[in-house]
Amino acid sequence: MERMSGARVVVEALKKEGVKHLFGYPGGANMHIYDALYGEEENISHILVRHEQCAAHAAEGYARASGKTGVCLATSGPGATNLVTGIADAYLDSVPILALTGQVPTNLIGGDAFQEADVFGMLMPVTKHNYKVLDAKKLPRILKEAMTLTRLGRPGPVAVDIPKDVQNALIDFNYPDSIVIDGYKPQVRGHPEQVKKAVEMLVNAEKPVILAGGGVVSSGAHQELTALAEALMAPVVTTLMGKGAISDLHPLCLNQAGMHGRVVANWALNNADVLFCIGARFDDRVTGDLKHFAPNARVIHADIDPAEIGKNVETDLPRVGDAKNVLAQMLSALSNRKFLSADNEWRRRVRELKEACSCDFNLSGHPIKPQKVVHLMNKLLPSDGILTTEVGQHQMFAMHFFKARSPRQFISSGGLGTMGFGLPAAIGAKAAMPEKTVVDFAGEASLLMVNQEFATSVDHNLPVSVVMLNNNWLGMVKQWQKMFFEKRYSFTHLGKTPDFVKLAQAYHANGQRVERESELEEAIKRSMKSEVAFLVDIVVDCEEDALPMVRGGGRNDDMILGPACPRV
Repeated sequence: MERMSGARVVVEALKKEGVKHLFGYPGGANMHIYDALYGEEENISHILVRHEQCAAHAAEGYARASGKTGVCLATSGPGATNLVTGIADAYLDSVPILALTGQVPTNLIGGDAFQEADVFGMLMPVTKHNYKVLDAKKLPRILKEAMTLTRLGRPGPVAVDIPKDVQNALIDFNYPDSIVIDGYKPQVRGHPEQVKKAVEMLVNAEKPVILAGGGVVSSGAHQELTALAEALMAPVVTTLMGKGAISDLHPLCLNQAGMHGRVVANWALNNADVLFCIGARFDDRVTGDLKHFAPNARVIHADIDPAEIGKNVETDLPRVGDAKNVLAQMLSALSNRKFLSADNEWRRRVRELKEACSCDFNLSGHPIKPQKVVHLMNKLLPSDGILTTEVGQHQMFAMHFFKARSPRQFISSGGLGTMGFGLPAAIGAKAAMPEKTVVDFAGEASLLMVNQEFATSVDHNLPVSVVMLNNNWLGMVKQWQKMFFEKRYSFTHLGKTPDFVKLAQAYHANGQRVERESELEEAIKRSMKSEVAFLVDIVVDCEEDALPMVRGGGRNDDMILGPACPRV
């Protein structure tokens, strides 16, 4: 049994867990861990971000692209508090990340020491679990528990706060190969009787609809989901986190529902007689006014987290279990059943509306339309490429028009809606999948929050393309002000913004400004082939709104429609 410092224990534990990338920023309270990392470049590639929040987002991008736990590291006080936004983002989207923070020595905790913050207390509401290590001997087990918890059951962030004296203490390194966590044994298989009842309800339904969320992606259940939909000939609506759980090109995929969802998706939910929701939490942006959400449907809700079932929408048949296992059980139960004709009135109507809601129109002209850019992304991004987004109007355009062919291809901030997410997430995704083309679909306001991460991309040879819609406004807030505040545009015009191409070049990246549609395709192609980070600054129509749209708290059958949206 080898004797080593707590800081060395951290590094050795990460190596034993197979961690190959670490996103972090050094400081006074984590310096001993950084000293232990010295010379470990062949085992762990440390990626120095330029802001700690971006370390958490990069770890998220890594996890979302790969399915593995992303790891980030910060110092105490402001370093740790800067991680909080990224950790909260991971919590709301059920992303497995491990956040390590340094802390002041144990004898100073509670005394308002220099760069002390109660990180443990701050993170309690936004982590799956978190630890403050006060006894160095417990560090190996805690690290094993923490890594296990990020992935066990419902994925999520776990934080470990490690004081400086714990990092310095010498202990025997005995790292467990596996671990049993007392009191935490998630139910991963659906109850057989509940599975049987769910199958009966779906088989006998006249208007079945499947609502698939991020849990389907997390569990790797996309093939089972598609097989179930095909067996039932049931249309599938996906959440933002569930985008790609079934290919957007599949005939049964109706794409996203809710506030900025498709007309056909909201129509299907409003008219279903049986709704099978799996791996989703009935977020308010999907449901709108709960009193009028799926008003005629009996609801089957399957989720690995029992706390989600019945939390927002009353459930007729609850089923706790991992999405992949639950769907496999249902497919087995369905194997000898007969189903309704694929050509009944419900399915015909769904097909008609899906065709009317295809949105495959070509919006050309000057100024450039945001939809045109997304249609070009569908054409130019390789079929296995990864698209991350920032948050705002451009995100909704991407959700609506981008065709995700597979899971983990579309990476976006859902529950927290964090501006500045996309660029560091793209860097994390590129670290996880270096052979793939990674594009951050951005708005200029979001990019202004994290533009320093161009330096991270260049310095660590992680070239990403940034395709930025530039309308010189806080676009989504402006849209709300336009529609609901009588065009009182209060502090949403960005005024003097930088020359974004020069800004990218200042970080040794590259870029091109596009003002004419004729320049657009070649610029995007160039960005994807670049050997360094490349920004395409696209001047788009500032009056184009992300439609259709449901008013906040409104009914999903009362959508504000765009000129090309079908009326039902």
